[in-house]
Amino acid sequence: MQLKLEGISKRVGAAPWLYEMDLAPQPGAVTVLLGATQAGKTSLMRIMAGLDTPSTGRVRVDGRDVTGLPVRQRNVAMVYQQFINYPSMTVYDNIASPLRLGGRPAAEIDRQVRALAERLHIEVFLERLPAELSGGQQQRVALARALAKGAPLMLLDEPLVNLDYKLREELREELCQLFASGESTVVYATTEPAEALLLGGWTAVMDQGELLQYGPTAEVFHHPRSIRVARAFSDPPMNLLAAQATEGGLQLAGGPALALALPPTGQAALTVGVRASALRVAPRAGDVALPGSVELAEISGSDTFVHVQTAVGELVAQLTGVHEFDLGAPITLHASPAQVHVFDARGELLLAPQRPGGR
Repeated sequence: MQLKLEGISKRVGAAPWLYEMDLAPQPGAVTVLLGATQAGKTSLMRIMAGLDTPSTGRVRVDGRDVTGLPVRQRNVAMVYQQFINYPSMTVYDNIASPLRLGGRPAAEIDRQVRALAERLHIEVFLERLPAELSGGQQQRVALARALAKGAPLMLLDEPLVNLDYKLREELREELCQLFASGESTVVYATTEPAEALLLGGWTAVMDQGELLQYGPTAEVFHHPRSIRVARAFSDPPMNLLAAQATEGGLQLAGGPALALALPPTGQAALTVGVRASALRVAPRAGDVALPGSVELAEISGSDTFVHVQTAVGELVAQLTGVHEFDLGAPITLHASPAQVHVFDARGELLLAPQRPGGR
């Protein structure tokens, strides 16, 4: 199914919720809407579904204008943040409900319900009510019901946000496998860059109602069009450092020089972006040193995030594994000039690290 949004915008009273944008999610693939809370992701999905009408623009499905068509007349499946199931119906009947509405034979319904339950590891709960299940199990039921509908368009609005860390990790991997068939066009909203990298063949980055960049996920991640995109697609946020262009590259304000082949810009004031994962404590050949002191060290999953006060400003380094640091202790971070992003005075991308394969 080909969904196209043409010149879509949304205003509520005098307040703009969505600025005018065009977006065409890839048919049969996963498109991730990535952005912070109130970026406009839910508003955009409601327009895609037919729950809301845009203030301007058109919504087309396979070339047909469906802008004013209500959600009941569209073949769309939705999964929300909340665990929305029919509370008085068993898990089996929840999953079977869209199949029964479609008039499927009883034997086919039974086969599909049990197959979906097995894929989502909830087959042992088919006779229970949703209230008897954990949050993760309830969300699996909602996903199974959405998949049972077999809709050509599936919309998922931060479906894992209310689950704990372990369940989110588990369901992310399962969703990758569920969406791999390419039978539906999937639009998945999230605030987490890690989910975009894991799920999205394509990613649309949104911020404050604006669509900032849309393209293949790896391309958007490695070549963010602007500082705004880089911030949205970095967790923890990208380290941003003031710099001045020099004849041989650039000079960090209060720090070392970086030897870089910058394209002509005519601008002296630049911003260097360094992702937390590009900083390390063990130097490599060609690295620049950024000495400082430890302000905070926190462990998250299998990584350690170290906040370091340096002469170029506060930096956050993401170190693989569990490390212990004393607060106030001296530490030197190292970074390769080849791994930094450079933005011009307007905040637009000037130079990105070269990816493997020369891209």
